[in-house]
Amino acid sequence: MSGQTRVVSGKKLSVADLPIVKIGFFDLNRSVQHLCPIQPKRRRGIGMKLEHSVKAAMAALLTAPIASAAPEFAFPNRDQVRSGDVVVYVGPDQALSDSAKRIDRATDGRLSNALQAEQFDGEFGSTLAFRAMAPFSTISVIGTGADSLSARQITDLGGYAAMANHQDAVALLADGFQTDVDGPGAYLAKGYALGSYTFTKYKSFDEENPAPVPYTATIIGAGRDSRSVFNADLTHLVEGVSLARDLGTEPGNTLWPAEFVDRVRNAYEGVDNVTIRVLDADQIRSEGMGALMGVGQGSIHDPRLLIVEYNGGDSGDAPIALVGKGVTFDTGGISIKPSSNMWYMKSDLSGAAAVAGTLLAAAKRGEDVNVVGLMPLAENMPSQDAIRPGDVLTTMSGKTIEILNTDAEGRLLLADAVTYAQQKYEPEMLLNIATLTGSAARAMGDDYAAVITRDMPLSLEMMEIGKAAGEDVWPLPLHPSHFEQIQSLIADIKNIGGQPGASIGAAVVGTFVAEDLPWIHLDIAGVDWRDIETPTAPIGHAGWGVRFMDQLLREQ
Repeated sequence: MSGQTRVVSGKKLSVADLPIVKIGFFDLNRSVQHLCPIQPKRRRGIGMKLEHSVKAAMAALLTAPIASAAPEFAFPNRDQVRSGDVVVYVGPDQALSDSAKRIDRATDGRLSNALQAEQFDGEFGSTLAFRAMAPFSTISVIGTGADSLSARQITDLGGYAAMANHQDAVALLADGFQTDVDGPGAYLAKGYALGSYTFTKYKSFDEENPAPVPYTATIIGAGRDSRSVFNADLTHLVEGVSLARDLGTEPGNTLWPAEFVDRVRNAYEGVDNVTIRVLDADQIRSEGMGALMGVGQGSIHDPRLLIVEYNGGDSGDAPIALVGKGVTFDTGGISIKPSSNMWYMKSDLSGAAAVAGTLLAAAKRGEDVNVVGLMPLAENMPSQDAIRPGDVLTTMSGKTIEILNTDAEGRLLLADAVTYAQQKYEPEMLLNIATLTGSAARAMGDDYAAVITRDMPLSLEMMEIGKAAGEDVWPLPLHPSHFEQIQSLIADIKNIGGQPGASIGAAVVGTFVAEDLPWIHLDIAGVDWRDIETPTAPIGHAGWGVRFMDQLLREQ
């Protein structure tokens, strides 16, 4: 996020000598970047030297911290705001909270006078910024609306404060909310943290352009409940979302399957009740996962199956299985994608990143549930060793898949991973999440992820979970005809079918899921990357799915 205020209104201001700026959004289009040349298949001489040289060249970058200068939060018992940046929350009646009244008195009433002069309507999310209103450098006023606030809305209000682009310590006044939520200041901090995310790892800084540093965001009037809720719970959710965003933002030349595994291992270091298991290429072959191996066989980077087990529930209780697609870069393989915006395919691992972030949050806060996260990881590249259209792959289940399009690769990874999850863990519920189809993105836009299940009541339950989490989903159908469309002449199924692409992709995965097992398929192709910022997701990778799956685990 830039340090400049975005001006969207050319309205002449009515308050003399008082700088007021309307805060709004820009609609930014994705840029196109050049692709790196395709790397040759590893061989005993040159190929091996190439792989080692690549790893050596990237070593310095990989050891650098993920540069997200996240704010630290303070929850003081007393209002001690005397200067600096302040965020004031006001409803349609322009009534000021006790702490806001003290801010107003410090400005000799200029704050309340300015609100009246501007006829501030207090509509939810509407924002004004008052610059140099002494003794404060900036006073941002954000509307709360007239209704009682939910946890999701308070989170968004924290995000709106982050969008005001404060460059220094800031105080958020949380004492005037109309809400039944316990510890509302914690959700305000959560939203501010999510909205403040930045990724500057590969930027250059100097004295004139210094690197961002963490600063303190002080939550005023929040009380001890907010402090405890945030420190014991929500800060870990923010950390999980940040991990997913970090992984989804990394370029493909610094993040391949084995490196993804290492990043996750490092993130989980010292976390209780967690076991990490990794299947390398030989073990994947021995398990009969021909689909996972097939996707990755065109790359110099061998595939992996990363498994994170978290045992927070009762011993012997069946776990919930979360399976996330992890294609670290997707060229489309032999069915190669158009060059326009192919850079975005570095985030085709978003499902796996979300699973990694979700289990991190659950484990760190000590959620009383057993969860296993499975992340099939591969790089889909064209080479002389890549799978071809027309090839037939044998999955771990024994079922065969005819490959008609090598760019329909995510469902192949998921086919083997969901089979492994069922055979090894016998879960009580299985959810898979993936940037699976452009069809879902076209159908849902960037407001909803597609949810596909075998029964509508479960879909409706997922919609409610999405509402509570702040990550909305909308159901797409799964009709018997969708399974008929993937029948192959020479194999058990084929990997593409007819026009309803999102449902066809789900049908391929569903072929490998027992019909009596509660199963949720999330296609996040339209929501994992933001071109327009929202209160809790700056432009870039959204880390979508962590908040949704976290809410799902909370409700079990």
